[in-house]
Amino acid sequence: MAKQVLFPTEIHYPDSDGKPLAESDFQFDPLTYARHALRYHYRHRSDVYVAGNMLIYYEEGNVKARVAPDVFVVMGATPYDRSSYLLWREPKGPDWVLEVTSRSTRREDQGRKRELYRELGVTEYWQYDPTGDYLAPRLQGSELVSGQYVGLPVRESAAGGLTMWSRVLELELRVRSDGLRFYDPATGEYLLTHAEAEDERRREKQARQAAERAAAEARGRVAALEAHLAKGRGGSEPE
Repeated sequence: MAKQVLFPTEIHYPDSDGKPLAESDFQFDPLTYARHALRYHYRHRSDVYVAGNMLIYYEEGNVKARVAPDVFVVMGATPYDRSSYLLWREPKGPDWVLEVTSRSTRREDQGRKRELYRELGVTEYWQYDPTGDYLAPRLQGSELVSGQYVGLPVRESAAGGLTMWSRVLELELRVRSDGLRFYDPATGEYLLTHAEAEDERRREKQARQAAERAAAEARGRVAALEAHLAKGRGGSEPE
């Protein structure tokens, strides 16, 4: 009797864990802002990948070895669309992670995820508690130093806002009255929300179209003038 030969099958890594994207608007808004703002900020970089609520698989062949950060940034990965992030197929793991936390996710964010991110070598791990359920201050960041997370310094403004510096992103994270915002000291501006970025794209498109129309009109006037001059020269020639 011939021996049966078993061929290995391709392992399917699901792109969803069945959990909701966020608990409420309080968690959803800063999550979507961070993802959109950072993507737009790094849009001209071919070596920065930004994702949100995407499953990261960190052990090949083990579909249970996974984690889904609210937002993560990889410095050194090509920014193309993925259904999930398979570490063994990528140049490296995340450098920066943000969890929009709450009392219901406290145990996981402070325990399992923090330890896993440490083991994966995530350089900076950030937590933001939009409703102030349990974190004091509401924004906290940690940097991996000698294999352990060390808290980053927090500055408080006279108005009661919080400011922290991310060495990985080279941006400030600020908590204002309207929530979490990224601030770029190099430009002196806040990173745009998705709506603000769309407005800017629309204005840039309109400006390009206006410039193209003006250039076309100018070319038309030059062509008309050259034709007029050529006609005049032709009419003045002796018979």
